Amino acid sequence: MKYIDEFRRKKEAQGILKTIHKISRKRVNIMEICGTHTHSISRYGIREGLPESIKLISGPGCPVCVTSAADINRIIEFSKSRKDAIIATFGDMMRVPGTNSSLQEERARGGDIRVVYSPLGTLDIARANPDKEVVFYAVGFETTVPTVASTILTAKEEGLKNLSVLSLHKLTPPAMRALLDSGEVEINGFICPGHVTAIIGAGAYEFLATDYKSPCVVAGFEPIDALMGLYMLVKQLEEDRCEIEIEYNRVVTWDGNKKAQTVIDEVFEPSDSLWRGIGNIPKSGLQINEKYAFFDAEKRFSIPKGEDAEPKGCRCGLVLKGIMTPDQCPLFATACTPESPVGPCMVSSEGTCAAFFKYRRVA
Repeated sequence: MKYIDEFRRKKEAQGILKTIHKISRKRVNIMEICGTHTHSISRYGIREGLPESIKLISGPGCPVCVTSAADINRIIEFSKSRKDAIIATFGDMMRVPGTNSSLQEERARGGDIRVVYSPLGTLDIARANPDKEVVFYAVGFETTVPTVASTILTAKEEGLKNLSVLSLHKLTPPAMRALLDSGEVEINGFICPGHVTAIIGAGAYEFLATDYKSPCVVAGFEPIDALMGLYMLVKQLEEDRCEIEIEYNRVVTWDGNKKAQTVIDEVFEPSDSLWRGIGNIPKSGLQINEKYAFFDAEKRFSIPKGEDAEPKGCRCGLVLKGIMTPDQCPLFATACTPESPVGPCMVSSEGTCAAFFKYRRVA
């Protein structure tokens, strides 16, 4: 299969890994900032195959996981209070525990809460239920925002009056800046997310090189992609270079997807946003602008802020910052499993805890 099989060949992967071992001399910490990278690295045993001098750190790469406890609680409470409304969201959001409940539990109690596979699916729900309010809980990084913006544009064009969106979107570059500014974890370089960067362009990371002297490589998600990205980054670090490089050049460009950027800018504007484990990061979120305020559920329903309380014993916040690995959490694989998750990092298909659990090597 073109662009898949050729990036999974064992011989080529082993060759790249040997080259990394050969050139690696410095002790470096490399952070991947995408949940799909975390799962690929775990699935193919890349972390275990690297030299001891290279430490891979999983960062806040899962949009469901970084959604704050306050926001999880507020959407659950709103769902409980508005039994007359239809709530739509992505599947992973259903099982994320709040302080006292989850969307899945509220659906079991009679709430009309539906899973959609695309934001555009909410249009069909709104058309079929003109007498009910339809509220879409929108989470995701830059990758999903264009489709949400297109949904709002279509709703306006069709004159749909019963559809609104609670925007909990997050922007990747400000979070990377916040991690470096915090100094809680030493990060020598980044493996940057391929899908996000296909939208925003590799040029969005220039500040890493100019302001922080931190190199980065945008990589794809197959094992050879990940290994090539690591090779390119390690080579930069060994040569004391700080550049923004693209391994995933079959998808990613320097300037990104201009059409998608135009759609986003038409509907959204940057806003401060609360991240689980990290706190408030200025201009790291997206809110619906005044032109499309009618479709902003937060303004339409005056949705109050929720309680920002982490589940008891949960260490997701520390995992998301790279301070702790999942297996260092006392709840990992005991009280907290994919079947009975305590925190969001074990729920989501992109969560670090879920990756460590699924692909853990048990002696």
